[in-house]
Amino acid sequence: MDEALQVADVPARRGAAWLGEAFSIFREQPLNWIALCVGWAIIWIVLLFVPLVGLVTANLLQPVFFGSFAIAAYKHTAGERVAMGDLFSAFRRSFRPLFNIGFLMMLAQLASVFLMRALGLPSWPADRDLDLYAYAEMLRDSRWVLLAGLGVTTFASAALWFAPPLIVFHGMPASHAIRWSVYAALSNAGAMIVYGVILMVLMILAWLPFGLGLFVLLPVLVISTYTSYRDIFDHRPPG
Repeated sequence: MDEALQVADVPARRGAAWLGEAFSIFREQPLNWIALCVGWAIIWIVLLFVPLVGLVTANLLQPVFFGSFAIAAYKHTAGERVAMGDLFSAFRRSFRPLFNIGFLMMLAQLASVFLMRALGLPSWPADRDLDLYAYAEMLRDSRWVLLAGLGVTTFASAALWFAPPLIVFHGMPASHAIRWSVYAALSNAGAMIVYGVILMVLMILAWLPFGLGLFVLLPVLVISTYTSYRDIFDHRPPG
């Protein structure tokens, strides 16, 4: 590990501060950040229309985009304007290690699916058209299985949360970034839990007014990639 890099052990309440600081950054250039997130969403939607390959590609590229968001947030705090081109900054800077992180995340998602199937999650009959309401009823007795699968995915996401900014700001290979990220996440589990719970509540609230709250929450979410990294690794005061 890089001896010059240190992991701060922050109190649990800092998880809420990561979102608060991200919102403060967002409101300084709200239209720029909304445009950046809309561009990201459009790319996602286009990829999802490509059968199978599109979904896989979208998941593999997720950490690359989050690396770009971290760079854009750093640029913003340095006094520069955020531009649409910033959405692709990590593609030019650290594509391969970030893509490798995406591959690991996809493996974690597959492991979650296999775990749920092994635990007895029912599948919808192949000879019938999918009825989401009926399928939800089928899953009522398998809620603990869904929670187990969600737990695997959530743990993997938390463990790899700091990897994209570590890669783009420190030039780390994926293996080093993963080790640092896992260590930082475990050392600050309280803050990570507070962050995740508040984010979940905000996500529910953001959907209430026809999903319009997502125009604020999504930029705050992607900016918090940087504010959380800054708190744990960079140790500089906000702003």
